[in-house]
Amino acid sequence: MPLLHQIWKLRKNSLNIWKELERKIVMNTEPLKKKNMLYLLSYICVPIAVTAVCFLLGYLFFRDGGMGAAILFMVPPALSLLWWMFAGKMIFKGKRKNMMRELERSGFTPNHTFDSDGSTVVVDIEHGKLAMLFFWNPFQSYVLPASRISKIWTDDGKTGMGPLAGSSRVSFLFTIDGVRIRVNTFTSNKRWRMDSDYILTGISKADMMAEVLEEAKGRSV
Repeated sequence: MPLLHQIWKLRKNSLNIWKELERKIVMNTEPLKKKNMLYLLSYICVPIAVTAVCFLLGYLFFRDGGMGAAILFMVPPALSLLWWMFAGKMIFKGKRKNMMRELERSGFTPNHTFDSDGSTVVVDIEHGKLAMLFFWNPFQSYVLPASRISKIWTDDGKTGMGPLAGSSRVSFLFTIDGVRIRVNTFTSNKRWRMDSDYILTGISKADMMAEVLEEAKGRSV
């Protein structure tokens, strides 16, 4: 019984330490990193390397063709394509859910949350904080005082003049410790007129988020 008690106590202490480490990971003070180069390179290069190895094995051991050659030459490229198309989005989505759970546990009040193609920004106006997660750095979330924001602005992406004016991207931007962060509120592979509902909605969202960040910055200590 004393041994079981010690094991249970050790397990409990380990869980407490792990929870504390998780809390420290969320409540960080280090500079922002929008990209984790190791993750980015692994995401791109590992499937290529695996495919190359499979091609080599197919060439060395299945020169006459057959089922083995078909598997080695067809399956890896297909899996690599699926990986590049869906894995990043799935990883980012899962880590975003984890971040939101941790924020709730830490007492963070998510007054405004904006999800874009490359990042998620969550603003706690009441406590003057913001949380961020980046697509190419999904294993590191950030919670920072909004007072670290040095500049906030919007970009309607307008090009051209008069009736030819248009845009394919609208966003709000801010800088933290010299790092510029762009969050798209509208993107398209087509150029739209500035009076388009898509553009106007994107501008409205960008203006709203800029005002939210300004208010959080004003309440930050």
